Amino acid sequence: MLKVSNLHAFYGKSHVLHGVDMHVNAGEIVALLGRNGSGRSTTAKAIMGLVDCQGSVVWKDKEALGKKTFEIAHLGLGYVPESRDIFPKLTVHQNLLLGQKRGQKNPRWSFDDMYKMFPRLKEREHTEAGVLSGGEQQMLTLCRTLMGDPDLIIIDEPTEGLAPKIVELVAQYLQELRRRGVSVLLIEQKLTIAMQISDRCFVMGHGSIVFEGTPEELRNNTEIRKEWLEV
Repeated sequence: MLKVSNLHAFYGKSHVLHGVDMHVNAGEIVALLGRNGSGRSTTAKAIMGLVDCQGSVVWKDKEALGKKTFEIAHLGLGYVPESRDIFPKLTVHQNLLLGQKRGQKNPRWSFDDMYKMFPRLKEREHTEAGVLSGGEQQMLTLCRTLMGDPDLIIIDEPTEGLAPKIVELVAQYLQELRRRGVSVLLIEQKLTIAMQISDRCFVMGHGSIVFEGTPEELRNNTEIRKEWLEV
């Protein structure tokens, strides 16, 4: 479904990604792991056309590299940035409304789905998003992206700063996406949640992929974990 080949990314003269190769198949959760500064978030931004890059990003057999971000989104790729980027002066419902794309036919997700999945958002439906807690804003950002009905969603650090109960809720949410046929590229620092729900794992170090395998294979590879993941 998504195939990234020899991807290089740059911030000005800084060369951040060095030939990244990875793929996400239909209906699976893939975890992209690594320490801060390893290039995980830059990989997401490169796929979405948000940074200068070279190489290849093939989505459903068509090259996406070089397209504008909104064009990539309309191809069926969703992106939840680490910064959340909610509209603080708009209500919860208005934020969700902005996630919808024009001309959608039979989308997988409705407002009722969002509110059923996260009842707290229903309670805050008419509240300005800027006064929500960090966990509520994370829920809102995830749901707003889903309202665009993507076939693959890239989620950057969805559990950062969240209480353990909310982290577990997010894990359940991601598994529900898979059940509904949405692929997930999960950028995460918490190994526990990533190993619990992902089908495959990639580990990044210094802007390159240093490991690919199943959670079980990563669990058994103490050398990779010690060198590239553990603090």
